[in-house]
Formats: sequence, structure tokens, C-alpha cells
Amino acid sequence: MSRQQTIRRVVWTGAIASTTAVGAWYGAGLKTQQEIKTEIKKRHEATPAEKIAQLEESRGALVAKRLALERKIEEIERRKGGATLAESKVGRERTR
Repeated sequence: MSRQQTIRRVVWTGAIASTTAVGAWYGAGLKTQQEIKTEIKKRHEATPAEKIAQLEESRGALVAKRLALERKIEEIERRKGGATLAESKVGRERTR
């Protein structure tokens, strides 16, 4: 009798845990979809000035990524040319 109760308890625990996990996952997906719809609606209702500001912000982020990638490429090219790690990072010191 005790063994059946243990098995039953394990089955119920697994069932409840899986139901909770699936519910949380499904709810998170619904929330994400709702946020996406809200963002799309906001973009459609934005004024031209707001759209320009959003595009400039996106451009700034892309330019920052490009600069970081260019620095990495320069460092790799210097290392490829025989420079040491310290030599390849010359000019990248932080100034405060």
C-alpha cells in the first residue's frame, strides 16, 4: 500500500510540475506577443519627428557596433602582422 502511495505521489507531483511549467511558458509567449503588437501599434501611430528620433537612435547603435568591429579587425590584422597582444592594442587605452 505504501509503495502505491509513493508512486501516486510522484505521478501527481510530476503532472502538476509539468502543467505549471507549460502554463508559465505559454503565458510568457502571450505576453511577448502582446508587447510586440503594442510596439508595432506605437510605431504606426508615431509622428514623423518620433520616427526620425527612433531611426537616429538605431543608427547610433549600429555605428557603435561598426566601430567596435573595425577596432577588432584592426587588432587582428596587427596580430597577424606579428605584433604582440600589447602592441596590437596600442591606441585603445581608456582616457578619463
